Amino acid sequence: MGSSHQEAIKQIHLLMEEVDEPLEHTFWNMHQGYPTETLVRFLKARDWNVSKAHKMLVDCLQWRIQSEIDNILMKPIIPIDLYRAVRDSQLLGLSGYSKEGLPVIAVGVGLSTFDKASVNYYVQSHIQMNEYRDRVVLPSATQKHGRYIGTCIKILDMTGLKLSALNQIKLMTVISTIDDLNYPEKTETYYIVNAPYIFSACWKVVKPLLQERTRKKIQVLRGCGRDELLKVMDYASLPHFCRKEGSGSSRHYGNGLAHNCFSLDHAFHQELYNYIKQQAVLREPVSPIKQGSFHVRFPEPDPEEANIAKTIESEFQKFENQNGLAKSLNDLRVNGA
Repeated sequence: MGSSHQEAIKQIHLLMEEVDEPLEHTFWNMHQGYPTETLVRFLKARDWNVSKAHKMLVDCLQWRIQSEIDNILMKPIIPIDLYRAVRDSQLLGLSGYSKEGLPVIAVGVGLSTFDKASVNYYVQSHIQMNEYRDRVVLPSATQKHGRYIGTCIKILDMTGLKLSALNQIKLMTVISTIDDLNYPEKTETYYIVNAPYIFSACWKVVKPLLQERTRKKIQVLRGCGRDELLKVMDYASLPHFCRKEGSGSSRHYGNGLAHNCFSLDHAFHQELYNYIKQQAVLREPVSPIKQGSFHVRFPEPDPEEANIAKTIESEFQKFENQNGLAKSLNDLRVNGA
């Protein structure tokens, strides 16, 4: 790290010494004993501009206070059937760890439907995953390996990606904006697998719009990406949707829900849900746990994020129009015959 970066870290440390107690408290919940590493994430997200990084961090801390993010791991989504419905339609889970000890987060982009609960429940669930990762999973990995581990790997499964995904762009933009503004630089690498033609066509248009820092993190793998991913993680940590290629793979992969890292029956989700219920009881041991979603203030997407969302929507629309025209021509041929 160069001297200019060291100076930037020093400056932002000094600025953070001036924040009031509520901001300082929620900042501790963020950094979990690693303030410098957290400050570096915000500096990277703003290209090492100290004033912009400081503003981004203060805005994040104020968002955490206003939205009571420090308490979100005390707010289980109940009843359990509702949470199971969320898990079945918001495909997200931890499948294991890389060879370097980084958590492997699997995301079912193509098959997530987000149609079993309100938007607030999906946002609540996503933020709970983020907070559990940052407050429990990453500190445990750091302790286990004896060195700081503050990032994860994400594997995005595009299986089943369809034009109907247009209906989900608004919600996905909300979630993406929350991550970009409040959990920056938490992902080391994005691996995209099982990409259909519609993704490949869209990616060609979207890729140039991304910042170089983001583009470098994204790797589009062939097929389910099994062989490439085995270079960075063991077979046991592969998400279930990456275990299709190669002889003998079916012998290692069962069909039970416990093997599906998206399912509530998976060990990770059982641990997460039990943790949240325990935290709720510790906070209010006498009062019954209340139902209802945890409302979070949705931040406005920055212009770049909004532009990318519009581009994706436009490309999907073009694809839909082309498909519609092809179907019409095919119908004419069939009827003409």
